[in-house]
Amino acid sequence: MFGRNLSRCLNRAVLFAFGTSVVCMMFSGTALAQNSNKKTTMTFSQPIEIPGVGAQVLPAGTYVFRLLDSQSDRHIVQVFNKDESHIFATILAIPNYRLQATDKTVITFAERSVGSPQAIRAWFYPGDNSGQEFVYPKTRALELAKLTQQPVLYIPDEIAVNIVAPVKAATEPPVIALKEAPVMAVKPTGEVVAVTEVVVPPPVQTASLPKTSLPRTADGLPLLALLGLLSLTVSFSLRPLCGR
Repeated sequence: MFGRNLSRCLNRAVLFAFGTSVVCMMFSGTALAQNSNKKTTMTFSQPIEIPGVGAQVLPAGTYVFRLLDSQSDRHIVQVFNKDESHIFATILAIPNYRLQATDKTVITFAERSVGSPQAIRAWFYPGDNSGQEFVYPKTRALELAKLTQQPVLYIPDEIAVNIVAPVKAATEPPVIALKEAPVMAVKPTGEVVAVTEVVVPPPVQTASLPKTSLPRTADGLPLLALLGLLSLTVSFSLRPLCGR
């Protein structure tokens, strides 16, 4: 009889442990996915301009911004409608550390012509110190540079058609064309300069953390608390059975 109860205890413990592992993996996988694509939902009360063919203006409403690819110094940002059933743009962006993060998720150019929508300059994911600075087609970039009196990143106008292509994967030709396109910056005077004169890359992260720093341990505290709570639950649930 004791052997049967012990077997039931062990089986029950294994099931609880397996269930706990599955739940933890599900939460961990979701968090990693959200962090990698930096999905952000934003609502604009006024029309907003994003890179596209000519001046691409989105009406006031709710949109989803997320990274399609960030494996190099060129990032690909996609803009969707609220339920992500339609892609408005697949935009080339350059990480720029000079754009200091604020409480705003989107940074727009400070100046605009009367009655015109503000154009998005950069997108920050909450907590990031560097922003994704958007690259505009050359003709529109020059117009924005003259209007704002600051350099604007650009790609050749003929590449702009790839921005509005309805792509879903980083390996599709329009995305490859964006990543391979020459990127420069144009000043208000029309002078073309290298991207390095405008963009400052984020500082290189070191491989190891100082012994006195414990950010990763702190990040894991909620998960450890959850595991502890589940362990206590398992312990109390097994006591009546194992005590027989």
